[in-house]
Amino acid sequence: MKIFIDNGHGSETVDKRSPDGRFLEYSFNRDIPLTERCRRVNEICRIYGKENVILISIHAYGNGRAWTTPSGWSVYTTKGQTQSDALTEQLAQAAAKKLHANETPYRPSDGDADYEENLHLFRHTLCPAVLTENGFYNNRQGLQFLESRQGRQAIIDLHVEGIIEYIMAL
Repeated sequence: MKIFIDNGHGSETVDKRSPDGRFLEYSFNRDIPLTERCRRVNEICRIYGKENVILISIHAYGNGRAWTTPSGWSVYTTKGQTQSDALTEQLAQAAAKKLHANETPYRPSDGDADYEENLHLFRHTLCPAVLTENGFYNNRQGLQFLESRQGRQAIIDLHVEGIIEYIMAL
């Protein structure tokens, strides 16, 4: 199994920072254009087969304008039922175990683990792909969690556990 951990927004993405400018999502995640990230994933899918590749794009939420109070963790996939839904369920279960109370997973109103969006990353990659939002960096408490060693380890751990459980269930 080939696992791609996508590096989130680039430096050109406006407002992907904490309101005080201290937390910049692209510097936290790196800076590679979206089209190049999709191309890399699809190249590996063609070599190993799309059923042997997964993509997880790791993000945190913020608008860069004002401090707010929302908190939580969420996961996104493409619209409809796909293999990505099985991955989202495993990630959501792991998040429920690994995150502290203020960052617990959201459940959309339809009861699924995922929110469904028509994102570029989902439309232009061949394999199961998900995007996780790992807290809010425009929430002071959320930012503190994201910047802490404990918070980053929890985010790492939930992704590792979710991926392992997904692979074991195949």
